[in-house]
Amino acid sequence: MAFTLKDLPYAHSALAPHISEETMQFHHDKHLLAYVNNTNNLIAGTEFENMELTDIIKKSSGGLFNNSAQILNHEIFWDCMSPNGGKINSKAEEVLIKSFGSIEEFKSQFSTKATTLFGSGWAWLTKDTDGKLEIIQYANGSNPVVDNKEPILGLDVWEHAYYIDYRNARPKYVEAFWEIVNWDYVASKL
Repeated sequence: MAFTLKDLPYAHSALAPHISEETMQFHHDKHLLAYVNNTNNLIAGTEFENMELTDIIKKSSGGLFNNSAQILNHEIFWDCMSPNGGKINSKAEEVLIKSFGSIEEFKSQFSTKATTLFGSGWAWLTKDTDGKLEIIQYANGSNPVVDNKEPILGLDVWEHAYYIDYRNARPKYVEAFWEIVNWDYVASKL
């Protein structure tokens, strides 16, 4: 099964000024496309050729793992943002307050995980099989699927996600992210 580059759920310019059109063009059209192409090249003629993406992630390693995991990471990341985002809905608010004490505490913990991850990777709000929420840092392309956790909210903190707009100021990028979070999507996963 060959994978394809899925379209963004909004225009490249839709998240501006928080994430620029230029960043989205490079991030989606170049970086993600490379992960898709690399995955397709790596699975051709192998046991992974007809597997679902999550199965490839769980069963692979090395370059295949890195590229296939980044496909899933980015597909979720795009859905975690919206040009109409930023205002938390009541379901997400209720669940996050129950788990973290307040929305401010949740955002603080998530932002800390995103800004303190050394090098490249992701900050994720995850849910385990018992429904327990946790905020976890994952280096490079790894993600909650490898720990049998459901990814709920993900933030890409690879430099290509923010360097055009924020240069080396990752904390400003993380702060801007809260203005475009798609809380309806988050709530649908909670």
